Amino acid sequence: MASTQGVNVLRYSALVAGLVYGVYHQSSITSTAKRAEADREYARQERLIEQAKAEWKKKTAPQDSKTSGVITDPEDSRFDLEAFLKLKAGEN
Repeated sequence: MASTQGVNVLRYSALVAGLVYGVYHQSSITSTAKRAEADREYARQERLIEQAKAEWKKKTAPQDSKTSGVITDPEDSRFDLEAFLKLKAGEN
């Protein structure tokens, strides 16, 4: 009868050890997944911030005469003489 008690203790000990290991393993998997999700969210926010900075820079950058949208080539079919003259008058 003593041997059956020893076997039962061994069985229940193995069962408890398996349950403890399972809980530990599941918590480590869950924490790894949460950490990966947090890293992805942080990277997404960094990309959004960089895009916002680029858009702000583009919006607030002073416009040069080359970027004002006026075509200065008289051979171009979209050349606008009036806009060109206003641009040149504004430079003086």
